Amino acid sequence: MAAAKRSRDDGTSELALFLDMLSAERGAAAHTIEAYTRDLSEFLAFLAGKGGTATTASPDHLRAHLAGLARKGLAPTSRARKLSSIRQFFRFLLAEGMRDDDPCSAIDSPRLGRPLPKILSLAEVETLLETAKEATERAADGSAKRRALRLYAALETLYATGLRVSELIALPRNVLVADDRALTIKGKGGRERLVPLNETARQALLAHLAAVAADEVEGKGVSPWLFPSTAGQHLTRQRFGQELKNLALAAEIEPARVSPHVLRHAFASHLLERGADLRTVQQLLGHADISTTQIYTHVIEERLRRLVEEHHPLAQAHLTKRS
Repeated sequence: MAAAKRSRDDGTSELALFLDMLSAERGAAAHTIEAYTRDLSEFLAFLAGKGGTATTASPDHLRAHLAGLARKGLAPTSRARKLSSIRQFFRFLLAEGMRDDDPCSAIDSPRLGRPLPKILSLAEVETLLETAKEATERAADGSAKRRALRLYAALETLYATGLRVSELIALPRNVLVADDRALTIKGKGGRERLVPLNETARQALLAHLAAVAADEVEGKGVSPWLFPSTAGQHLTRQRFGQELKNLALAAEIEPARVSPHVLRHAFASHLLERGADLRTVQQLLGHADISTTQIYTHVIEERLRRLVEEHHPLAQAHLTKRS
């Protein structure tokens, strides 16, 4: 009886219900559940130390918790993420009738700067792709040739589709069988989306698959992955990331500026620069909420500014006077 009372008082029963909801109703991934568990267990422990519970917590409790996190040196982004977990928790308690108010409603999120995604210019991406393609032509037959073909095909696919690196490396071998002009991607939360594949990427993939098939004829085993590794598994994100760094060096681009995620950002930014609408880019990237895609609005703003400067009659007159 005492154990049951303790569970109700320290909030673990409410937390368990919340986590069950995330898993069953929202289909949250395991690492998402783990993050919520860490953040909320930390908050509930803080509340217990102050004599509070999930059902009695006040805005002052929340402010004190956030202040403590700030004193520990947590960055505003980390504090904002933890507060987001707490907000979701209290919204759940309110919806389920476990509370009749939401203490988070009076709490402002930590002030954040506006981080802009790191991207490469179109010329830099073209240089990377050209360098990767040249490597396939220079490499002698054998493992070096197969690795070069794999890297070039993965790079062309990544820039053509804007896939997350986790989505790219987990592509099955038969992904092109139904339609080699598009890829069906199963992204976060099990959501499926269709992304078109350009001809250059398609040809790179076919050359890569021909090399993989030749390996299999030699008795090296059939892999179920589009981008297999020598260990029989799929290419790891760490290995792909390192190969990109080496490619950047060969292309005379600072390796610290090149990563799979940077190429995903480049895909989105370059589309927007050329007139794609934000909703289409959201669908291609697999963002559940368009607010996630809105980080790229700086690209749209810059394009509109250039359009006004180049075509507005008063802007032209202003430029003429300055010259």
